[in-house]
This record gives sequence, structure tokens and C-alpha cells, in this order.
Amino acid sequence: MSGVAAAFLSPSSNSRATVYDRLKHMVPKLALRGQAGVSVAAFMPKEGVRYPRVLQSSCESVRIEHDEQDSNFRPHVAIAHICSRHRGSSADGDLQPIRNNAGSRHLVISLDGALVNPRELRGELITQGRRLGDNTDAELLLEWIENCCERDYWRHGLPVNYENIFRDIDDRIDGAISALFLDGDGNLVAYRNRCGLRPLETMQTDDGFLLFASENCAFAGLHGKTKQLLPGHILYVDGKTGRCVDRSVSNGRYKAKLCAYEPLYLGNPNTSIEGQSHFQTRYNIGFALGRLVAQRLQAERSSTPSIVSSMPHTGGPYADGLFASLNDYGVLARRREVVATQFSQRTLIGTASDRKSRIAEKYRVSSTGVAKRTVIIVDEALIRGDTSQAVTSMLLAAGATAVHWAICSPPIVAPNYYGIRIDTLDELVFWRTWKRLTPEQRAQTLRFHQMEPPALKIIESSIATSINAATVTYLPFPLLVSLLPCGQDGFDLSPFTFEMPTPAGQKRANRDLRQLVADLPYLESIPA
Repeated sequence: MSGVAAAFLSPSSNSRATVYDRLKHMVPKLALRGQAGVSVAAFMPKEGVRYPRVLQSSCESVRIEHDEQDSNFRPHVAIAHICSRHRGSSADGDLQPIRNNAGSRHLVISLDGALVNPRELRGELITQGRRLGDNTDAELLLEWIENCCERDYWRHGLPVNYENIFRDIDDRIDGAISALFLDGDGNLVAYRNRCGLRPLETMQTDDGFLLFASENCAFAGLHGKTKQLLPGHILYVDGKTGRCVDRSVSNGRYKAKLCAYEPLYLGNPNTSIEGQSHFQTRYNIGFALGRLVAQRLQAERSSTPSIVSSMPHTGGPYADGLFASLNDYGVLARRREVVATQFSQRTLIGTASDRKSRIAEKYRVSSTGVAKRTVIIVDEALIRGDTSQAVTSMLLAAGATAVHWAICSPPIVAPNYYGIRIDTLDELVFWRTWKRLTPEQRAQTLRFHQMEPPALKIIESSIATSINAATVTYLPFPLLVSLLPCGQDGFDLSPFTFEMPTPAGQKRANRDLRQLVADLPYLESIPA
């Protein structure tokens, strides 16, 4: 969970704006992708690469401080990284762009996503004589680029052919990578690997900037032509001339297949896919789920309006849609936020103990009007269950009669090795609940997205019990598919299907699943 952005000012541009101005415009709009900090690398001819200090006063504003020792440093290209907190690391230690100083050479990378096969890449580099530490994925990828540059070009006095280098990379990596790469000559390379899980958008502005960002919402308010970088492609920008070349670096053609977490959770509500904003997608999902929630609430026949509240911040559009749907079905309800957050950082990533303490610090019941009221909490997903359990307990302690959870996605049954950092099956509430079911119920629910409605109700009831909720209502998988802007073909839906998007990811997930169900002889057919 990270964001990347870049700005390149054409030599022929007469714009009075700077690349820093463009980054300050784009970066706040990508804040949902990572709240641990922002870092920037910038290049100016004869001055080289520098790393200005970035101050982020809020999610709405960023200040990039100019070099106090050289007020004439006016870079024509800069890349930014919007960083999330990774497991086991501090925010400061995790900041990118990652830099390598290779003698007189200078390489910098900003990366969104994750590698599934870093061990294999490390092994190849060590075999070729590279000395590696405990590298992050960004550092490892930069080591690979530097090794290729040194082996095939620098030592021979040849100009680097980045098309060949990234073709070699794309053939070897398994994972989800969108990256921006800046070298010591001011050349900029944007790269999106062949599986296309992580987005990368570009804009050629009317005033002579070439912009890059993880989401097209970053370009709001600017004028120009936008497009997405295709999977398995690089966009090379010559540092001297500004000449831009789009090249395929894959062995085949790949259709963009975004990670489902992008429209459901990770992306800015104003980002759009096929002309439909994430806000509209989320509102539509909430509205569709409202019918199922209404059926359950109508059985209660309470004369007191239920409260419909979201889990901030991305849950708002879902809750708006569900509330509108409940009104259409005649359910007495009021739309009011009753859960407040003390800080903006997401609690998805981290160790169990770290997440538990941050959840306790983050959420508070913000309304005193929940006593003797039914509360419906609308959330985009129910992943581990610790946040929902904590919030349910807070609401019940504040006097709520009952807490219902409306989950705007199907049950999450698979890990995510592609940047979301859900690394094991055991951490998912689905599997912790599954272990407590009878053997017959286990077999029924292992059909995942194809499970029959009675099996889904078993999961819903069991999870509701585990988090002390009155009910849990999931969005059925066919309904989700019908509401996504590109349908099933446009998204990686592995969180709900267990059909992983890459070979190494599938092999790893299958291994974890075999270990989990080892005591069930009728599941021995799980592939290796």
C-alpha cells in the first residue's frame, strides 16, 4: 500500500509552474495509499539528484522545502513516494525513494506493490557477485537494475537501454509492481509489470508537463490528455530532450486486471475506472447490499430509527448508498457517524499486538445518542475481525441495543502478497471461523465465492458471534461482479475466489491452504 507520483517539465515549456508545484498538487490526492510519510527525489542538469525535505501538514497539503544552500536549484524532473508503514519497521526507516550510489552513477526508485519471489531474485544477484543486506522489494529491484547497467552497459562505455533491462526484469519477477525510476542523467522510466495489479496513470498537460501518478484523481483540476500505462510496458522520458517513448517489455499482451482492493478500499473515491468513480461504485454496492440488510432488520420491527454509520474514511459512500436503500425499503433509519477516528493512519498493516494497540487508540464512539438504539456499521471489508470486534464492544458499552455489520464485499478467503500485506490464512477471520465449523459445514464453505446461500449464512452467523455482533451481512459475489465498472474480467478477485493472479502467488497460497486443511482427507487434491 503505497503511492507514486512524478513530474517532468518539457524543455520547450513556458510554464511558470515547477515540478514541485505539480507534486504538491498530486501527492495529497494519493494520501489514502499511505500515511507514514512522503519523500521526493529531484534532478537538475549539472546539479544531479537531490532529496528535498517534505513536510506533510495534513492529508490536504504538502510542502517541499527548497535547498537553502542553493536557491537556484530548479529541477526539471522529480519523483515522489507516498509511504505506508510496513510490518516491523518504523515510518522513517521505510521512506523512499530508495537510492543507490554506484560510484559516479545515481539511481533512485519509487515503488508501489510487492514481489512474491524476492528470494529467487536475491539468489540470482548473489550468484552474480552482488552483496545484499536485508533488502526491501524496492531496494532489491534497484539492485537488479544497477547490476544490469553495470554488467551490460557502464563497464563497456555504452548508453543504457532501459527497454532491454525492464524486459529482463518483467520476465523474472512475480508480483505486482508499478514503479518510477530516475537515473543520474535525469532520465525517467515509468514501469508497470505484466500482471497489472497496481495502477499507473499518466497525463500530458497543456502547459508542458508529463505527469505520473498511482491514480487519475491526482490530475483533477489540471488540463491535458490522460491514459493508463499498460501492463508490461515502460514509458521512457529522455532527460535532455523530453522525448517520450512507450515500449512493451513483456513477451505477450496483457489486459489490465486491477487488484479488487483498489476500487473497494485502497483508492481515492474520486479516482475513476472506465468513466465511473470509486465513489459511485461504492455507493452502488452499498445500495445493493441495503436490500439484504433491510430483510434482516424488518424482522425486528423497532419503532426507534436505526443508526447507519460508516467505518471512516472509505466507508462513507457505502453507508450513503445503504442508507438510501433502507429508506426505499421502508426501514426507519437515520444516517449519522457514531465512530470517530483519532488519527488517519490505517490499521490494516502491522503485527497482531501492534494493530491491537493502534485500534484501541484510533477509534472512539463519537455520539452519545447510541443508547437503546440499533446501530448498522457499514464497512468495505471484514478482513481479520479485530477492528470490528473492538468497535462493536465500544458501541455496546455505550448502550447500543444491537450492532449489525453490513460488509460491502464477499468473505475474504485468500491472502494478498501483492502490497496489501495479508500474508497468512490464519490471520483472516474467515479461516478462524472455519476451523470451528463441523466437517460438513467446512466442506460447504470451501466453495468460496461459489458457496450456496445457506453456507454463506453459516459463515455470517459464526463471524457475527465471534465479534459480538447481532448480524453480519456480506455482499454476495455475483452482486459484486455486476457492480464493478469492468466486470469480472477487469479485476483480480482472488481475495474472494482463491484464484491468485500469478504462479508464485498461487503456489504459496495453495501450500498454506494444504497446511490448514491437512486433517481433511477429501481435500488432498489441492494443487502443489
